[in-house]
Amino acid sequence: MRQRTYFILTLAAIVALAGLTPSSSNAQEEHPPLDLFFTAISADRGAANDALETLEENWRPGYAPMMIEFIRFLKRGNAVNAGGMIAGGGDRVVDGEFATGEGARDGIDNDRFASRRDPRVQATERVVNFIQDRTGQDFGDDYAAWRDWMWEQDYEPHPQYGFLKANLYANIDPNFQKFFNGESNIRLDEIDWGGVAVGGIPALDNAPTVGVSQAGYLADSDVVFGISVNGEHRAYPKRILAWHELAWDNLGGQPLTIVYCTLCGTVIPYNSEVGGREVKFDTSGLLYRSNKLLYDDISFTLWSSLTGEPVAGPMVGYDVKLTPNAAVTTTWGEWKATHPDTTVLSLDTGFERDYSEGAAYAAYFASDELMFGVSQTDSRLKNKDEILALRFDTNSGPQALAVAADYLQSNPVFQTNFAGRDLVMVTSPGGANRVYAASGYSFDRMSADGKVVDSNGETWTAAEDRLIPDSDPTGGLVRLPAFRAFWFGWYAQYPNTELIGN
Repeated sequence: MRQRTYFILTLAAIVALAGLTPSSSNAQEEHPPLDLFFTAISADRGAANDALETLEENWRPGYAPMMIEFIRFLKRGNAVNAGGMIAGGGDRVVDGEFATGEGARDGIDNDRFASRRDPRVQATERVVNFIQDRTGQDFGDDYAAWRDWMWEQDYEPHPQYGFLKANLYANIDPNFQKFFNGESNIRLDEIDWGGVAVGGIPALDNAPTVGVSQAGYLADSDVVFGISVNGEHRAYPKRILAWHELAWDNLGGQPLTIVYCTLCGTVIPYNSEVGGREVKFDTSGLLYRSNKLLYDDISFTLWSSLTGEPVAGPMVGYDVKLTPNAAVTTTWGEWKATHPDTTVLSLDTGFERDYSEGAAYAAYFASDELMFGVSQTDSRLKNKDEILALRFDTNSGPQALAVAADYLQSNPVFQTNFAGRDLVMVTSPGGANRVYAASGYSFDRMSADGKVVDSNGETWTAAEDRLIPDSDPTGGLVRLPAFRAFWFGWYAQYPNTELIGN
């Protein structure tokens, strides 16, 4: 991994030195400087109107997301107080959206509309009128409507859009200013605030574990995420991991970053090493299509927790990707019966949380409603129906496969060919899904004692690392990483995914 030196500009510096941000000189000559956009929401009406006039003369459709970002931050009442810009009050999140004032939950924003002379209200009106004239849309200050429209447009952003976004979000948490410095391979207008500060959801750091006999707090029916590395087994109860969404651990001699995106329903244990160096990843507080974004503590690049790839920041463009390990979603009763030597997280995490089963995200998990908007959904399954997700990199790009969990439960031995690979998926009575490379073998069914039976009548054992033929315990078929996900989250990331079992 190449080493670089990074610096973070304050918003005041960006406003004053917009032409000196790390965009190419050609890009700066072709696009209006960033300070014009900030001046457009200045409390100085004359300067703001002059800026808007200049922007109108140089307008491109790709600038719309920047003005829509302003609508959001002006509306939420906490715009930036720098360079003559407007400042406001605090914020809170209601159902995933910004709200302001005591009446916000009832749809009444008394604080923002208290006075037509409020500079923030006037700036909002200027920006709304300007963007409506440029786009022909009539959404007023309805940020959600603008957002949905914006995501349907081609994405050709201003080269300094990331700097604008970083410094607007810095008013929520100054640490957001560390992000967006560099290239991106996703749409920045689809990166959303997840309602917490940087690192605001505390990760578990090599949390204490206990053996089966000391895990009396768990019922056999409790959901756990089972992970095995180099013969060492560990269970991560959903009731604990849901409060932290991230665990740094070491299993089988391998450092792990275990990510639980509660919003999209995925638990993926990644190898923490990048380019031969152990890297610490933490919660960024940001989302992409309702998917948790991580950041590394070296370059402050944003990484997708779903794909393990850098998506925005200095590491984009490098040939790096996190390596996933296999995991299963099952019950504590089944996991401990299969792995009597397993360890499991202790309740003694060092944090005060209600770790009872179902306490975390109870309302969210019980509903099919989304907490944060995504650019597209698909009605073949309900939003939060669970699927088994696989992705393979091919010469033509990544290919994604989703298999409905209910379908696999009804077909405990399911064989298919995808992306040129022969796959067999084995589902236990407790719902644990494991995928193996079939490698030319044909599998028919599961026996009464849980063995996988091939077309020749031979039996196989579904182990954590291999599908092992009982006739040759030293052989076997390699297991492939796969994980559960909510349908909407997988589809939002991979709208061209193949779906089996709808």
